Amino acid sequence: MKSKKNDQRSSLGRRKAGVIFPVASHVGGLSKGYQSFLAELKQKIKNERLRIVIASNAALVNLYWDIGQGILKKQKDEGWGAKVIDRLSRDLKKEFPDMQGFSPRNLKYMRAFSEAWPKKAIVQRVVAQIPWRSNIVLLDKLEKPEERFWYAAQTIKNGWSQTILSAQIETQAHRREGKSINNFRLSLPPPDSDMARQVFKDPYLFDFLGTADTRREKEVEQALVDHIQQFLLELGQGFAFVGRQVHLELGDRDYYLDLLFYHLNLRCFVIVELKIGDFMPEHVGKMNMYLSVVDDVMRHPDDKPTIGLLLVRRKDKLIAEYALSDIKKPMGVAQWQTKITRSLPKELKFSLPTIEQIEKELGKDSGRIRKKSRRKK
Repeated sequence: MKSKKNDQRSSLGRRKAGVIFPVASHVGGLSKGYQSFLAELKQKIKNERLRIVIASNAALVNLYWDIGQGILKKQKDEGWGAKVIDRLSRDLKKEFPDMQGFSPRNLKYMRAFSEAWPKKAIVQRVVAQIPWRSNIVLLDKLEKPEERFWYAAQTIKNGWSQTILSAQIETQAHRREGKSINNFRLSLPPPDSDMARQVFKDPYLFDFLGTADTRREKEVEQALVDHIQQFLLELGQGFAFVGRQVHLELGDRDYYLDLLFYHLNLRCFVIVELKIGDFMPEHVGKMNMYLSVVDDVMRHPDDKPTIGLLLVRRKDKLIAEYALSDIKKPMGVAQWQTKITRSLPKELKFSLPTIEQIEKELGKDSGRIRKKSRRKK
């Protein structure tokens, strides 16, 4: 009788001060497959919910493209002026008061969007998969179609938010990806080497460190760990932080890895060694030893070979290539900086005066000033 009362109490809930707190039925009596069935249902619901969100966004972006195409066609065929957009905005708002997005500004973006992506097949396959506000960022910040396409594809691949997309464009991510000097073609099988080349960039931008003159490598390491979220974002998708100053004991000597990561897509450890000066060939020998130790001690049998990345302030491309040429362990060399240096167009490089010329001219001017002042006296 006592157990029966307990069962009734559990099915009704627990009473406290006249309030019933429902209690879930005990799952012990259910079949062993219940938990897996529940997990399967949860995953289906999550996938469907995500599909609905994506489909809804794609439908909206496609609608905006159609509206933009219609405006372009009417302006071309019938000579409609810019004022028609204001009238169109008022009429659409009146007809669909519960819908947002029909402001004159957004209608102009629809027209620009349709003009930037004239082929609807590309719209449906790529840019309709990212939010409308991210598409506006692509329109505002980029002019070349190939660059817009690259950032749209990366947004889909990496799940970039509008803010992160803007930051990636500002730091010229498309110019830096896959640009590190490395020996991946010689040290990794083709599929792995291709993927590794795309993972590592040059230069790495640590703008979150500020412009202070950092003179010690450990200071840079600590600052990167203090800003680990921004650091991981700059490294790119797939990097998981393992540790800083990871201790290796070899014989009677101690060594320390600056930074150790695991890359989830490459399925391997990544050792990052930071240098505040120029690249030196001897850096490669030390990194090669670190890679051998991590492969021997830490690497799981299912892991791919550990990759080393030397981050330096400056490097000579030819020296770095020779230093890596006969190394069998996968390794890359890239620069790091705290701000992007935008190079001048070639046609302007030789038209601007050098520092020496400026100083010389300033010297002439100061001489003229002194002569004038003497005349006045």
